[in-house]
Amino acid sequence: MAFLFNKFQEAVKTLAKNPMFARDPRHLQFEADVNRLFLYTSYYRLGENAEEKDAEEIIDLAGKASVAEQQNQVQENVHYQLTHMCRAMDGILRPDITNDPSKDPSETHSYSRRSGLSFAVGGAASANKQSAAIPATRPITRAELSNKFRDHFGYTLDIRPSGIPHKDAGQGLFLSGEANVGAVLAIYPGVIYSPAYYRYIPGYPRIDACNNYLITRYDGTIIDAKPWSLGGETRDLWDGSYLVDHNAVPPKGSDNNSDRVWRMLSKPLEKNMRENFGEVLERRNPLAFGHFANHPPKGSSPNVMICPYDFPLSEKNMRVYIPNITFGGEEPIKMKRFGSFYFKSGSSDNQAGDSLVLKTLVLVSTRSIRDEELFLNYRYSNSKRRPEWYSPVDEEEDKRRWS
Repeated sequence: MAFLFNKFQEAVKTLAKNPMFARDPRHLQFEADVNRLFLYTSYYRLGENAEEKDAEEIIDLAGKASVAEQQNQVQENVHYQLTHMCRAMDGILRPDITNDPSKDPSETHSYSRRSGLSFAVGGAASANKQSAAIPATRPITRAELSNKFRDHFGYTLDIRPSGIPHKDAGQGLFLSGEANVGAVLAIYPGVIYSPAYYRYIPGYPRIDACNNYLITRYDGTIIDAKPWSLGGETRDLWDGSYLVDHNAVPPKGSDNNSDRVWRMLSKPLEKNMRENFGEVLERRNPLAFGHFANHPPKGSSPNVMICPYDFPLSEKNMRVYIPNITFGGEEPIKMKRFGSFYFKSGSSDNQAGDSLVLKTLVLVSTRSIRDEELFLNYRYSNSKRRPEWYSPVDEEEDKRRWS
């Protein structure tokens, strides 16, 4: 497999220069990322018994297939991995149901889901949790589930002080065990905001002033992992709410007089009526720690990369293990963009046969990893002031990402 991996690494270096890619810098970087993810996740799916001809075929496809075709394959590859992971967790937490699906009480009980603007940021936890149909699971701790997950897949995740020699490094995300290149290692948890609901993000418009757990997909979707924190010790109804102090003091060095004025005068929109709804999620999920991955220190390289993953909501048996909820409900919204602003453009044309999705993110390994801290290239914009600890991995990539 080492020989095959070397061939893939060479392909990653050369295919991004392919003239078939878009010339627009932002799209160029997007397509280069898709190409890398296609190679990495396809390599992982080949498995231990892969032959050289299989690798050659994938490399050939990476140079010929359209970006849309590669995107679809990446989605399929990631979904393939997560399907096995979710089934394994079900086998650990609900072994009776895994062996006999007819015993699943969740098929005969329903619970209310939040929709529209009924989701109120900053609200208290639901007072009617007991009324929701929350399937019983084995009473094991998050740590126990994590260890059993490692027994199945050879790795799990730990949160402990980062090894980065900087006072602001804080907690880091560590892989305990061994994972091959192209493996899905973590999911980025939290509340998903489409551009239509940016003004509901806590702290708007300076949303990152006091929140280091925000991440943006290429399509403009923002995920806020702050309310998820470390997860929990149960399978429970989660509404993504948390108390927000809009006048909180931001990290040292990131504030100025303008920022303070914006925080006082511009607060996020909030829904007046707070309804008690949410999603039943597995808060012990050992994969839901993508927000703890640090940017690599100077002289180091990232060993994971971001991969957009559109989880199909039709996969009801997996839903509890996807640690995200969508602000504003799960109905697709048509948007138009004018400069830097997004506007709703009528209702969705979603056809009856279309599948609704959660626009999430996962972290995929870019090389073999064994008992290491995971590093993710943050790609901060070079048009704005960056923290003193930030050392660009590739200045050109940063520029293209935000061009």
